[in-house]
Amino acid sequence: MRKFFNAVVLIPLGVIFVIFAVANRHLVTVSFDPFNSRDPALSLTLPLFVVIIAVAILGVVAGGLATWFGQRRWRRAARQHEADAREMRAQLADWRAHAAMSQRPNSASPTTVPQVGYRRDKQGATL
Repeated sequence: MRKFFNAVVLIPLGVIFVIFAVANRHLVTVSFDPFNSRDPALSLTLPLFVVIIAVAILGVVAGGLATWFGQRRWRRAARQHEADAREMRAQLADWRAHAAMSQRPNSASPTTVPQVGYRRDKQGATL
């Protein structure tokens, strides 16, 4: 599957980037001084393809960060639901163990509880 992905997506994308770089290699000046356009205090002279690809990468990173911060509420809810489910599983394991103990005759030892459903380890975590 990975070889197929490389052949179908990454190789043509790489060819497109190389063609784009060759076609747009003339130099452009990027100025970060809005007040003095003739003699800017901070400016860079780079090939056009570097500027365009850098801006595209920054846009993807900014969009990813915005999405990640926007979904924090859903991640928090998922963590809470997972904790609730873990707690309910532990409760269910306790209830099943208690029900199994109450259905056994009195002669049985309480340390030989049959394992029904979830089990617990020495620290009390549900297995």
